[in-house]
Amino acid sequence: MLGVCYYPEHWDENRWETDARRMVELGISYVRIGEFAWSRLEPARGQFTFDWLDRAMDVLHGAGLRIVLGTPTATPPKWLVDECPDILPYDEQGRVRGFGSRRHYTFSSETWWRESARIVEMLARRYGTHPGLAGWQTDNEYGCHDSSLSWGPEDLRAFRDWLRRRYQSTDQLNEAWGAVFWSMEVTGFDQVALPTGTVTEPNPAQRLDFWRFHSDQIAAYDRMQCDILRAHSPGRWITHNFMGFVSDFDHFKVAENLDLASWDSYPIGFVEKFPFSEAERNRWAETSHPDIAPWHHDLYRGVGRGRFWVMEQQPGPVNWAAWNPVPKPGMVRLWSWEALAHGAEVVSYFRWRQAPFAQEQFHAGLNLPHSDELSPGGAEAAQVARERAALPTLPATTRGQVAFVFDYPSYWATMIQPQGRDFRYEELVFRWYEAFRRLGLNVDVVAPGAPLLGYALVVVPTMLQVSEPAQKALAEAEGLVLIGPRAGSRDRHFAIPQGLPPGPLAALTGTRVTQVASLRPGLSQGVTGAVSGAVARWRDHAEAVGAEVLARFDDGGPALTRKGRVHSLMGWPEEGLLGQVAAHMAGAAGLRTLALPPQIRLRRRGDWWFFFNYGPGEWSLPEGFDLLLGSATVPPQGLTIARSWT
Repeated sequence: MLGVCYYPEHWDENRWETDARRMVELGISYVRIGEFAWSRLEPARGQFTFDWLDRAMDVLHGAGLRIVLGTPTATPPKWLVDECPDILPYDEQGRVRGFGSRRHYTFSSETWWRESARIVEMLARRYGTHPGLAGWQTDNEYGCHDSSLSWGPEDLRAFRDWLRRRYQSTDQLNEAWGAVFWSMEVTGFDQVALPTGTVTEPNPAQRLDFWRFHSDQIAAYDRMQCDILRAHSPGRWITHNFMGFVSDFDHFKVAENLDLASWDSYPIGFVEKFPFSEAERNRWAETSHPDIAPWHHDLYRGVGRGRFWVMEQQPGPVNWAAWNPVPKPGMVRLWSWEALAHGAEVVSYFRWRQAPFAQEQFHAGLNLPHSDELSPGGAEAAQVARERAALPTLPATTRGQVAFVFDYPSYWATMIQPQGRDFRYEELVFRWYEAFRRLGLNVDVVAPGAPLLGYALVVVPTMLQVSEPAQKALAEAEGLVLIGPRAGSRDRHFAIPQGLPPGPLAALTGTRVTQVASLRPGLSQGVTGAVSGAVARWRDHAEAVGAEVLARFDDGGPALTRKGRVHSLMGWPEEGLLGQVAAHMAGAAGLRTLALPPQIRLRRRGDWWFFFNYGPGEWSLPEGFDLLLGSATVPPQGLTIARSWT
C-alpha cells in the first residue's frame, strides 16, 4: 500500500476534502498527520484547540483514508520553552540549543518527560478510539540534527543518577573506568563531570557510558509514550520513524517498545551524508547509490522484527543536503518498488504538497506548491499505485540467505577511539553489505545475540564488545561465519580483554591479535592466497592459534583464517579483496549467486525476482524468467519483476 504525509494545519480548510479525495484517487491508503502540530493544538498552557484536528480526522476518514497520528513532541512550542527552559539541550561546548527549529529538547529533563506525557495522554484520550485511526507514530526522527546526546545541567544530573544505579559505589565506577589512570578517581558520584571540555581526550570508558546512558534515555522516553498510547488506544499499532545513517542510539532497544519500525528514506540526500569519494558522489548524485535505501530497508525490517514501513519516501529534490539535485526520471518509482521488494508494508511519501513557506520550501512533494498539480514524483507515485493494483498479491517476505549482525555500540566505540581517522563503522558495514548484494543475495540484518539458526552465512563486519548472548549465538550458528577486524577487542568497560583480542571469540576463531595498525590514506598491505588484493585503513596483526591460514599478508602474517565454520578477516579490505572474500564465503556456503554489475541490484521475494537498474544504460536479464512487470531488458532507472522457473 501507499501513504503520504499531510499537514492540514498548513492549508486552508476548504482544501482538505479535495486533497483527501485526490489522495484516494491517486491510490493512497494511509495518511500521517500531526507530528509537528503542538502549537496549534495547545497555543497556551491548558488552552486546547482540538476542533481543527477533529474536523481534519473526520474529513480524511470520510474519504476512506486510514490515519497515522504523530505525537507532537519533536516541536515543543515557544510558550513551553519560555516557561520551562530546563527542557532545552546543550551542545558539546556547553552552549544551549534554543528554540527556532525542532528537536529542541533533552531526553534528560524530568520536566520534559512530564510535559510530553501530558500532551500524549491528551491526544490518546481524545483520538485513541477514532474510527479512522490505524496507528501512532511516537515523536519524529529521534537523533536527527545530532539531537541524541546533550551536555547540559539536566544531562549531568541524570547521568550521575544513571551511574549510581549501574555501579552502586564509586569503587566499582573507578575500577570500571580505569580511573587510576591520569588520577581520574572520584570519591562521590557528584564529582563525575560530563566527558567534554577536557584538555585532551576524555576517558573512553566514561564516554561509552555516556553514550549508553543517552541510548537508554531515548528507549525509556519512547516506552513512556508507548505505554500511554496503549492504555488509551487499544488495537492500534505504534511505530517510530527512524533515520538513515543515524546510529547514536540503539534502535533495536527502542523497537522493543514498538509494533513495527519505520524509517525516512531520502536516498539522494544520503549520498551527501555518507563518506563516499567525490567520484562516487557524482556517479550516484541523481539516482543514489544502489545500496543506500536497500541497506536501511533490511536494517529496519530487522529492527521491526520483520515489520517495517517507509514513513517518508523522497519524491523529488530535498532541501537539507549540501547539494540537492532532481532525481532522474523513474527513480521515485524505482525506490518505491524497491521498498516493497524488501518487505515494506507501506511506502508513504513526504509530502502531499510542497510547502511554499518556512525551512522546507525547496523540499518537493507529490504536488506542486499552491496547486493541485502533480509533481513529476507525484506522477511516478500514481504509476506505482496503478502497477501495484494490476499485479497479484506479493509473495511473503522470506528469510534471507545471509545474516548481517549490526551492533550500535560498535559504532559508539569506534567514534570514541577510531585509532585511525577514517575508521568508520557504518562505512565498513555498508561496504560489506554492498559486496554481498552485488552477488544477488538477500540479506537480513539482526541484532547481536539474535538467533542465527537457518542462515547459510553469518557476517559480522566487526563487533568490538562481544556479549555472552552474541557469543552464544555465533557458536550455535549452523552456517559459515565471517568475522571482520577489531572484533572482541574491548570488554564491556572499554578495556583490552584478558588473553587479547578477539577476547570471547578466541575459541571460535583460533586467532590472537597482538597489535593493530591504522594505515593512513595511500598505504595498503597486500594479501595473497585463497583470496587476493589489499587491505587499507586497518590491519590486525594476528597469530593463528589452531586456525588454518587461507590467505596471508605480504609479510607472512595471517590475513584470512578458518577454524571449522568460522572465518576471520584481519583488516579493512579494499574493494577487490572484499569482492573476492564475499564470493569465496558465498561459494563455501553453497549459495547460488549472480554476479551483478555495479549499477544493477536484485531482491528476491518468494519466487518473485526484482531487478533494479541505477545506471545510464540498458541491462538484460539472464534467461529463465517469466515477466510480471517490465521487460527482459531493464531500461536506465527502470525495474523488472519476474518469476524464476529455473
